[in-house]
Amino acid sequence: MERFITLGGGCFWCVEAAFLRLKGVTAVQSGYANGHVPEPSYAQVCRGDTGHAEVVRVTYEDSQITLNQLLDVFFAVHDPSTLNRQGHDVGPQYRSAVFTESSQDLAEVERYMVDLVAAPSWEGPNAVTEVAELVYFWPAEPEHDTYFDRNPWQGYCRVVIAPKIEKVQDKFASILKP
Repeated sequence: MERFITLGGGCFWCVEAAFLRLKGVTAVQSGYANGHVPEPSYAQVCRGDTGHAEVVRVTYEDSQITLNQLLDVFFAVHDPSTLNRQGHDVGPQYRSAVFTESSQDLAEVERYMVDLVAAPSWEGPNAVTEVAELVYFWPAEPEHDTYFDRNPWQGYCRVVIAPKIEKVQDKFASILKP
């Protein structure tokens, strides 16, 4: 069955690049979640005052990959313990967040978070990941789609995104697309 999960882990280019490589993931759409400005632009969200999170909406087949596997990858490619920041990307739009589209998924993510906090896999303070139902999702502008795959030589891609992709390839080889 096709399902959806919306994830914010800093810059959406990083998260999108990781999830496009997973078996069972049929689509990854960069965008902006929740917030109080309808149909925001990248420039508006980057100012950090619209309430949106930069996110990716992941469409997946639950017969091929589980929500927990997706969350394992998500928490491996970003730091859930830094409030409103991922590396040099700073602001509330870069917060760690998981947005669900059903109460069943919300409950599953909340259970996952309890286990994650009990045995953290990162250095530093506790997780500050926002877990909530998705209220609004606005697709990002088309130039953000498959950004890493189209710009692998760009500095940000080489320095920030490529190491995350390598980590996914090393740690999650069994769930990568052929």
